[in-house]
Amino acid sequence: METVADSKVSVDVVEPRQCDDEDSTLDSILVRIGQFGKFQVIIFLLICLPMMFNAIFSVTYVFTASSVVHRCNISECDTANSQYDEPWTDFTIPMKGSSLDQCKRYASIADANTTTTTSTRVFDVVATEQEDTAVCTVNDFNRDQIETCPTDNFIFRDKEVTISNEFNIFCSDEWKLSLVGTLNNIGQFVGIPIGGFISDRYGRRTALAFGGFAAAVLGIIRSFATSYTYFVIFEFLDSLASSPLYSVCFIVGIELVGPKRRVLACSLVTIFYAVGEMLLAIFAKYFQNWRILLRIMYIPALVLFVYFWILPESVRWLLSQKREEEAKNILRRAARVNKRDLPEHSLDKLILANREKLTNTTEGKFPIKLAFTSLFWRIANCSFCWIVNVLVYYGLSLNAVLLDGDKYNNFVYIAMVEIPGFLLPLVIMDRFGRRRSLFGCMFISGLCCLATIFMPKDAAIGQLILFLIGKLAITASFQVLYFFTSEIFPTNLRNSLLSFCSMMGRLGSMVAPQTPLLAKYYENAPAILFATTAIASACLSLLFPETTNLILPATMEDADKIGNSKEKEARSNDVQNTHL
Repeated sequence: METVADSKVSVDVVEPRQCDDEDSTLDSILVRIGQFGKFQVIIFLLICLPMMFNAIFSVTYVFTASSVVHRCNISECDTANSQYDEPWTDFTIPMKGSSLDQCKRYASIADANTTTTTSTRVFDVVATEQEDTAVCTVNDFNRDQIETCPTDNFIFRDKEVTISNEFNIFCSDEWKLSLVGTLNNIGQFVGIPIGGFISDRYGRRTALAFGGFAAAVLGIIRSFATSYTYFVIFEFLDSLASSPLYSVCFIVGIELVGPKRRVLACSLVTIFYAVGEMLLAIFAKYFQNWRILLRIMYIPALVLFVYFWILPESVRWLLSQKREEEAKNILRRAARVNKRDLPEHSLDKLILANREKLTNTTEGKFPIKLAFTSLFWRIANCSFCWIVNVLVYYGLSLNAVLLDGDKYNNFVYIAMVEIPGFLLPLVIMDRFGRRRSLFGCMFISGLCCLATIFMPKDAAIGQLILFLIGKLAITASFQVLYFFTSEIFPTNLRNSLLSFCSMMGRLGSMVAPQTPLLAKYYENAPAILFATTAIASACLSLLFPETTNLILPATMEDADKIGNSKEKEARSNDVQNTHL
């Protein structure tokens, strides 16, 4: 843990003009009391739990609203004991890709006089229940004529129960299943700015505890849904309540550690998002009834209600709201837990510097209108970057679940490859800077998506490698983008503007569940969409100001000056001084 020399500034004389001295910034105090000490570790362990739940809440629809593998019930051949795989499916059901078509069959050529006879036939199998030994032959079906299954009487491959087979959603109605994912993301689109507003006006702790607890209650209620409409209404409300959790956890992580430990701390905490995804897939594999799965995953989240009392509030937020004594008490507690000395004059200078900054600014406590005027192009570019990152990130995930093989294992693999993606920024962000790191990760992901178009269809391993590299790169890009967005906006608007950009990103996640449908019209359409948008956004990201090693901006004026060469040099020197 790093230490700093004792301050030589007099305790008795603290003029306003001295507020730029070493101990006048919160970052310098965090260096003094420990940038990532025991106190911060405890906070991070606390926010890892809602981070995992946020992952679970965000993607449960992948399993609860997934289609189930089924085929037509061939009345001429099937009996009550028939399985999904039967010998007669070779000549009664057409293939779609490498599997049986789920909604179509070959037409029967039996005439009306033989319909009653063929309706009880089986293929070389004795129908024990009916004691019928008639034979279902290939000559009974016309392979040149395909028809839609006449009823919703299907035979299923697995014992999985989702809303698809519980609410009878098949074939032409399967758009309703994709709609669940879209409504989930519409809920996030609405909920993220609301959560950001609550976080910036009423505190990070309030937004996290209230959002997590409300989502848990709504998810449990959803598990008792008796209709599709009932289900999607609470899917929307659940995602609305839980949507701010990720950004709030990230903001808490950013604001409680020193400059040199921000990347490490937030990279570690976001790993638990991937852990949450893996846990969901594992539980979904062994509890294949959607009602049971929801209750298992949501009931433990009720514990988030106690965060109202056990999670300390963000010191930066308290200072921005002039709640000085609470901020000082938390810093004293942090110093005590970390076993570090924190002189009172350091806290006094921090408060004086904060008062001076708040007094000199004319923007008010919540200058959201001013932000959209002064930082319009930065917000616009950041929003587009979010849309692209979310589109590619979720688009690759949803399309991967449709790959051949066990969908639960596939989902675990997707989550596992995100872990190195979350850690990659540790290596590249400080070495190459935020801007170049963001550009490189998005550009590589776009190239991987583009390369899959030119891969031979039988090169399964090559396509898988490109897919995993693309997913890893976009995960790293997403991580860098969170840091970037957190560092280019001021404290009193940080969560609101991060939430706004994240809200705009939900436009991408609304489109992502529909991308598998594009492949029905043109197989490479999703890859082309992902590649072109990722490469375009990568180029636009070079227009952002660089924020590496800069103090987090506290006011609109600070944020507006990021990128100014003289200001950048001065602020960078201030950070370097706090690291001595």
